[in-house]
Amino acid sequence: MTDDPFPCRCVLCHDYGDRGDADRGDLTIIENVQQHGWHVVMVPEDDIGPGFAYTIGLSHTHSAPELAMFGLDVHAMHLMLNTLGKEAAIGAVLDDGRHRHDVVDGREVALKKVDLRWYRTFFGRAIGFYRRPPFPVLQVVWPDPEGRFHWDEQVGQRYRESQPQLWLPPGEHSAGIWTTEL
Repeated sequence: MTDDPFPCRCVLCHDYGDRGDADRGDLTIIENVQQHGWHVVMVPEDDIGPGFAYTIGLSHTHSAPELAMFGLDVHAMHLMLNTLGKEAAIGAVLDDGRHRHDVVDGREVALKKVDLRWYRTFFGRAIGFYRRPPFPVLQVVWPDPEGRFHWDEQVGQRYRESQPQLWLPPGEHSAGIWTTEL
């Protein structure tokens, strides 16, 4: 028995009896977590909405929160999430309310704890890996060119709508592209 209130429930730590049913995507995630410590899922922009990316495995490998970014090119977000993943791997503390520098073109990013009610909408592959919440997820929020975040009053409409505010419960989030699936 462990004293950890949130023991890892991932498919690497527990045999759920369905490992033979894993698809190619699941196997790639497992291989990347085993080889590199985490995997980055990239969901490209399409007719439905902007792209987003998130990690799977940081919690398992480094006891760090998973990270998610929205509204930029998925390849750029992949690089930024890997930058933060490498920081977590060497012991950087990534938690709610912190700001990290030199992640987006030398500007800071803000880290915000994602409300659990958004998980099914955005993090299906992570739920498949961990099998069920809770596993911590932080949204990595990037600023506009002037360093303002999308909740700042002075930020333009384009930036205001470029990222969701997943720290808010879904019912409190303003209607828009990020809530059309709800």
